[in-house]
Amino acid sequence: MTTPRAESVPTLRRWAMLVGAVAVAAIAGALLPDLRPLHYVAKPLATLLVVLLVWRSPAPQRDYRRAVLAGLLLSTLGDIWLMLPRDAFIAGLASFLLAHLTYLFAFTRRVRLQPLRWPYFAYSVLAAAVLALLWPRLPDALRVPVVIYVVALAAMAAQAAVVALRLPSRSSTAAALGGLIFVISDALLAIDRFHTPLSLAPLWVLASYWLAQFLIGRSVWNSQA
Repeated sequence: MTTPRAESVPTLRRWAMLVGAVAVAAIAGALLPDLRPLHYVAKPLATLLVVLLVWRSPAPQRDYRRAVLAGLLLSTLGDIWLMLPRDAFIAGLASFLLAHLTYLFAFTRRVRLQPLRWPYFAYSVLAAAVLALLWPRLPDALRVPVVIYVVALAAMAAQAAVVALRLPSRSSTAAALGGLIFVISDALLAIDRFHTPLSLAPLWVLASYWLAQFLIGRSVWNSQA
């Protein structure tokens, strides 16, 4: 008989292909004005597919899975706010702030907060460097919200790294990579929006964003292994 663990690798590959296909559609819709309606459908759908991936995960830690599900649902809300024709950046920022705090809570279900200091130090340096780059061009009204957001994002990624170091496994490594890639994705988004417009920005930002979300979602599968 095939065990759930033996089935997980090909199953995850199928999920990755499905999420990737919808993500490609969303990115195409963001890049090509004629396909904009496709973006409105595919963008939240790609994240909701990761929600479904987590929902159907075998033998998960219940509290960990619930927290990751909550983070993904908050992220879906953030996706919707940020894709609207009107500027809803603050609403999107708030949604993703709550998502990162929820992910942070999820990671503390596996290892208590900050048992290793150097991942927090490393991400603090990275966060400070991004803020220093953006600060001169950040609108005054956004400075405090952005600082709060960056602190939460860095803490989430650092705690994911702590879990991977203290409890090494495929799932904890996936979460740590997801946290790192999320930081990269948000840094690209912020640089494009507030500092220097990037060529093909939706491609780099959204591709890295869904890779991060998929890796965090994947961490729920066989989370003890």
